[in-house]
Amino acid sequence: MKRQMINPETSYTFSDYFKLRIRTEDVLNYFGYSKENVKMELQKSEREMPMFDYLSSQIEDHLLHISLENEITRREFLIAPIMSFVRNLTDAKLNSEYWFEVNHQLKGSLDYYLRRENDLLVVEAKNADLTRTFTQLAAEMIAVDLAEETDKDIIFGAVSTGQEWQFGRLERKSKVFYQDIRVYVLPNNLEEIVRILVGILERK
Repeated sequence: MKRQMINPETSYTFSDYFKLRIRTEDVLNYFGYSKENVKMELQKSEREMPMFDYLSSQIEDHLLHISLENEITRREFLIAPIMSFVRNLTDAKLNSEYWFEVNHQLKGSLDYYLRRENDLLVVEAKNADLTRTFTQLAAEMIAVDLAEETDKDIIFGAVSTGQEWQFGRLERKSKVFYQDIRVYVLPNNLEEIVRILVGILERK
């Protein structure tokens, strides 16, 4: 008999799914979804990006001169500047540390929740662990889906250690969560990361 990984009677926050150390597939299956690893074709914005050179020099300076050994520092000096730049460029609505609750097993604070043409969740990878953070991202995307916060067919997401970025998407009708097999790394892929984030938010 297969052991129950999640107790239906237990209350869980999004971060608890990271702590449980269970597979992303197990969380998705528990809520009635499935998972596939794919090489995602992510639309990249081709628009002009004023002040991108400043962002690039800022990120490079942080990588060179700031000790990025703890999560708070990586978030403040690597993730937050990118989120702020993308928000300003797209005029998206951004919620940070946003409490979101659907039920006793899908609740907690969303690190970054951006909304424009599409919804985008960005989760900081605790302990620089992208794999387990994808489990948390999946739970958050399920919550947004079940809450019917958007009328779009796809919910987009990303996980980031600050220096590494990896993307995913949830197809709402088929209930399939797709995880991109590629990892984008700062500083070399900064422009690509930003253009993907902008492309997601502005995609019609």
